[in-house]
Amino acid sequence: MKLFSRKKDENDETEAGAQVVLEIEGMHCNSCGLLIDDELEDLAGVRSAATDVRTGRSVVRLEEGADVDGAVLVAAVEAAGDYTARIAG
Repeated sequence: MKLFSRKKDENDETEAGAQVVLEIEGMHCNSCGLLIDDELEDLAGVRSAATDVRTGRSVVRLEEGADVDGAVLVAAVEAAGDYTARIAG
């Protein structure tokens, strides 16, 4: 696990790829969000994750063509700590 680091891709805004929005409960501070980002970014097929503690949401950007099961994303969030997650929608 890479604590408190974020993947940066210079083409982050222009590259195609799906995104998944997760709703997360149990976060208390920005460190919670960073821990969740690290767990999500360690998954194969995940390009980046941006978790906002204020809104209780995480936007997970997938690599182009990646097929990542939503249950795997939820499990990664819940493995990061005492959090509950679900796919927004």
